[in-house]
Amino acid sequence: MDCSELTSPCGLDCFNCPMYLAEDTPLGMAMRTAIAQKLGLPYDRTRCPGCRNGQGVRSYMGATEPCEIYKCTSLKKIDFCFECDGFPCDLLHPYADQASVRQHNMKLFNLCMIRRMGLDEWVAGKSKSVREMYFKGKLRVHFTKEKSAK
Repeated sequence: MDCSELTSPCGLDCFNCPMYLAEDTPLGMAMRTAIAQKLGLPYDRTRCPGCRNGQGVRSYMGATEPCEIYKCTSLKKIDFCFECDGFPCDLLHPYADQASVRQHNMKLFNLCMIRRMGLDEWVAGKSKSVREMYFKGKLRVHFTKEKSAK
């Protein structure tokens, strides 16, 4: 697997995404059929090739132009947003209105981890757990107890 080809400039892990993995299995076919019906797309446009392979165009969502992040990183000739002097910027701003169904809110965390760990180590040791925590994890608030004065 080419990690750099299957990780988007914004830090999304295409190689773990159901839209990329939606092969012609019963589950994948059912998902693609539902997407085709919901968005009014032909079945053959319902599997995402991955951000870089699709030149930033999410055709499975009906898009015909690259997303703004893809255009920005292409213009600046950088591979990932964290390589930009302006990182983070408003193009990466997370929004809550679709957080439960779209993984875009985890991109900032992924970008920071890729920068810290390196792409290969992030792919092998962290990317899958980030996705699982995002979609299935419970909020954990960490407090430290102050020691009472004696």
